[in-house]
Amino acid sequence: MGTQNPAQRPRTLILPPAPYAAAMLGGWWLDRNELALPLDLGTATRPLGWLAVGVGLALFVWTLWTFARHRTTVNPYSGASTLCTRGPFRFSRNPIYLGDWFLLSGVSLLLGTFWPLAFAPLIWIMLRFGVIRHEEVHLEAKFGDAYRDYKARVRRWI
Repeated sequence: MGTQNPAQRPRTLILPPAPYAAAMLGGWWLDRNELALPLDLGTATRPLGWLAVGVGLALFVWTLWTFARHRTTVNPYSGASTLCTRGPFRFSRNPIYLGDWFLLSGVSLLLGTFWPLAFAPLIWIMLRFGVIRHEEVHLEAKFGDAYRDYKARVRRWI
């Protein structure tokens, strides 16, 4: 396989929502499995869970709308056509992934179990090194100083 020009597209290794989905499903399964240690949060966490899910979905929709307005892609395997620095990108360089963290937290609270969050360190490692690192290389190769200036102003997460 030949080398790829990082300015064309990121060399993303995994589909970004996959680790979150696996953590939610795995956490749900572990919570229901009699062999697993119970990590019960109780039902009082439901309102906070719905709030977290709402925040996560709102960030996702706001980010998609921002991408659409800038006529660039949300596809992590395609190259960006525009550097987005407005909307949710004023606060986070990764608003969709941040929204995914809210969704994961919300689902954990709705299920009343800590198990999905037990996978958080693994998810962080997978995203940081399997996705974000490659997206950052792509954006720097494509947009140069504009991206470096943006990166200096806006944090990766929040």
